Amino acid sequence: MAFKQFALDERTTITIYKRRASRSLRLSIAPNGEVRVSIPAWAPYSAGLQFARSRHDWITKQAQNHITNLLAAGQAVGKAHHLHFIASPQAKKTTSRVLTTEITVTHPTTLTVNDPTVQKVADAACIRALRGQAEQLLPQRLAQLARIHDLDYKSISIKRLKSRWGSCDQQRNIVLNLFLMQLPWECIDYVLIHELVHTKVMRHGPDFWQAMAEELPAVAQLRKQMRAYQPVLHGSPATAVA
Repeated sequence: MAFKQFALDERTTITIYKRRASRSLRLSIAPNGEVRVSIPAWAPYSAGLQFARSRHDWITKQAQNHITNLLAAGQAVGKAHHLHFIASPQAKKTTSRVLTTEITVTHPTTLTVNDPTVQKVADAACIRALRGQAEQLLPQRLAQLARIHDLDYKSISIKRLKSRWGSCDQQRNIVLNLFLMQLPWECIDYVLIHELVHTKVMRHGPDFWQAMAEELPAVAQLRKQMRAYQPVLHGSPATAVA
């Protein structure tokens, strides 16, 4: 995939990607703050740059919002880890380590914590930590809840899902989102019981919610509580505008 970077202003750099599948111009802000413009493969880069300039006010606003969503030193990640940044004169590139209770991101002193490359490495390390937590804790908790509620399932797998907290197919295979580790335990249990109930009632109809209420009397309250959360690391998904 061909791409080039351009300075939109003194503080903003944009990356313009040429994509064969693109039929129109598309502007987006990635979770790490990168400003991206996708253009058809046949279009000149100048068209993408002009398009970004026409959306300059929107880009500036999104960049301001993004500052509050950056990964920060000392931030809790899931149930067991905290994130730490180390500026090292010896570091030639940004690296990371996921330990038992800590995530360390070491970067050159020429870069700041908010630099997109540092944030990208930190993001990947946090995902590794969440995956490890999820693979260790969620299968145990699902098995425990299945026994308590006398429900059965065939298998469990942990994945990074973009929009759903979990799923259950007709063969009773359950998939759980690693971002569940960011939620309070009562919300995690809600999702796990939700998927377990799907092993006997697949569709979200009256029968399903009646079964949920029988297994979890506080289902209405927890369902409302779940609306405050999103399956992302820093609380804000990638933002896009056509």
